[in-house]
Formats: sequence, structure tokens, C-alpha cells
Amino acid sequence: MTMSSGNVFGPVPEPLTEEHTEMLAGAGSVRIERIVSRGHASPSGFWYDQDHEEWVMILGGAARLMFEGAEEPVDLVPGDWLDIPAHKRHRVEWTDPDRETVWLAVHYQRGERANGEAMQ
Repeated sequence: MTMSSGNVFGPVPEPLTEEHTEMLAGAGSVRIERIVSRGHASPSGFWYDQDHEEWVMILGGAARLMFEGAEEPVDLVPGDWLDIPAHKRHRVEWTDPDRETVWLAVHYQRGERANGEAMQ
């Protein structure tokens, strides 16, 4: 097996006209991504409605997420993380337009062990 490495704060394509997503690692239903935003937000009326869970953490920058049915958005700064259940509709309301917002995202299926076996 080949080892891979990188830097989560490494360069991103310029100009950053679209949010940049890069898969860092994954196996089975687990996918680990670096996402870089700079002023990006979900299109008006768009909601993420994913078939899998998503754990996200802000490593740099700032973001604001809105969850369907919530009265207030959730503001995130470096060190903040959320574990978003499958089918919890949400959208990115705002990311800092003046600096890169670096996200670490882990997509997974709840109840599955890392080796793919079902948890009891």
C-alpha cells in the first residue's frame, strides 16, 4: 500500500471562483475531504439533503450554516465542529469573503465500523 501525505492548508486553485473540494482519504462509505471556501454560499433555495452523515470542522476562516426549521443559523469559527445526521437539510449561508475558510469534512454511514462490518 502506498502512503500519501499533504498539507490541509496547502495551496488551492486561483482564482477561487467555486468552492474547492479535495478528497484526502477514504474507504468503503467513509470519505475525508478538505473544502476551501472564500465568500461562497449555497445558491438561493438550495438545501443539502444527504443520504449519509457528515462531520465537519472549521480549521480556518468562518462560516454560517442554516438548518431547515431552525430559527437561527449556526456560526462556526476555527475549532468548531458539527455532526450532521443524514437527511438533515442544511445550507451554507455565508463564508468569510476576505479569507479562506478551510473545512475538514468526514462523510460516513452511521452504525458501520471502519472495516465495513455493521455495529451491534
